[in-house]
Amino acid sequence: MSDRSHRLIPDGFPLLPSVSASTEVTAATETTGAATAVGHPVAPDGELPHVVDLGWDVLRLHGFEGKTGQAFALLRSNAPDVVLVGVGAPDDRSEASLRDAVAAFVRAEKRSSALSFELGDAFALDGVALGRAVAEAAVLARYEYTPLKGSSTHVPLVAFEVVTQVDGDLVADGIREGMVLARATTIARDLANTPPGHLTAEVFADLAVEVGPRYGLDVEVAEKARLIELGCGGLLGVNAGSVEEPRMIVLRYAPSRAEAAPPVATHIALVGKGIMYDSGGISLKPSDPMHLLMKMDMGGAAAVFGAMTALRDLGCASEVTGYLMCTDNMPSGSAIALGDVLTIRGGTTVEVKNTDAEGRLVMSDALVLAAESKPTAIVDIATLTGAALMALGPATAAALGNDQPLMERVLAASAATDEPAWQLPLEKKYRAQLDSDIADIANLGGRFAGATTAALFLNEFVDGVPWAHLDIAGTMQSEADDSWRSKGATGFGARLIARLVVDYPLS
Repeated sequence: MSDRSHRLIPDGFPLLPSVSASTEVTAATETTGAATAVGHPVAPDGELPHVVDLGWDVLRLHGFEGKTGQAFALLRSNAPDVVLVGVGAPDDRSEASLRDAVAAFVRAEKRSSALSFELGDAFALDGVALGRAVAEAAVLARYEYTPLKGSSTHVPLVAFEVVTQVDGDLVADGIREGMVLARATTIARDLANTPPGHLTAEVFADLAVEVGPRYGLDVEVAEKARLIELGCGGLLGVNAGSVEEPRMIVLRYAPSRAEAAPPVATHIALVGKGIMYDSGGISLKPSDPMHLLMKMDMGGAAAVFGAMTALRDLGCASEVTGYLMCTDNMPSGSAIALGDVLTIRGGTTVEVKNTDAEGRLVMSDALVLAAESKPTAIVDIATLTGAALMALGPATAAALGNDQPLMERVLAASAATDEPAWQLPLEKKYRAQLDSDIADIANLGGRFAGATTAALFLNEFVDGVPWAHLDIAGTMQSEADDSWRSKGATGFGARLIARLVVDYPLS
């Protein structure tokens, strides 16, 4: 990696600390006895395990009712702790609720490094779905970002065992898949949680060059001179106020001959917003808690990078190209000003009406480059608008696009991964709000429907290629631990995009 002596990052700082930590998730038909805590599924008013000498009256007094997401720990001095894990009523049980149940168990025993869950036949799931949910929850619920703490009480989860009679081979296959998807999310979380003085655009590019090939990715980095040659005026314009150079990181995945349909018929292009820190530029943000979170404004790029590290291990049969558009957005004497006009790759001119609407500017260059390759589909993901957060809250991303079959696939991947997304209309009548008196288009619309007008701006650059857009401004972070979503960066979108791409039809 390049010299970072002028940055805040110390030598030896682990940029992906959670990936180096390993959790072994296994399946067994009976408890092996190595765990320091054993979980037992309990339904509302259901039968309690024989190792518990309490009744429902006492459990209810302590707030435990057997609902999904609840856990009640009984500490024992000479034997493993016993944890009652709520699984809800049979009709409410699904892959998502199993994920929530396992997460509740892991969080209830956050000081235990080895856990066993006697799941039995509590969930009527096929083995792959069962194993996948268990592995994802076990790894993601124990996640914590600690490398900048001098000391930490965090206890890594070393081993998690699920005890079930469901087909062991299928459960093992699911565990392998879940571990890959959990790794993708922890990569995205680690990147988004890392402060901007430690993770600049240049450092991100160096990291991609170092790490990408381990996961079967070819990595190309466009430095400033190359971006000028490519005419990427959006990325260069946003970068103008920064002392840090911009980077466009291009990731390419090609399936092996065994995985590819002969010939490969599907090429998916992914675009991730990578604003390493967003001050708002000349349109400076207020110094409030949201400003503090702007180190996560590269959450889209982090999600794309994480997702693409999973493709080889998941046997993806499509070609995939990822464009990560990376810079910070800073105010200075050289920063773009309100009223400036930028020329995007391909020649479209954009009047800058607000420098804090910068994500769409950097992404427009990438969308043009992606469209030039004539892909089957383009999917972008970005922490783009406060309007998406205001409309849908912190639990649900906004989804918009120009092709309904593609949108249905995005929503299916959202449902499968329990990364919620809600489709908003790409209402064309709002396009007039983006008209400019002096340029082809402006980067900001009116007061209302901000998530839609931002998407309409992006739609100008996809050249009619089927395209879907995920606005994750609300879902990029969690203010507190929430099931398998840990406090801080959520890594939202890494699993969703990986699932979307892997399941995409090859025709």
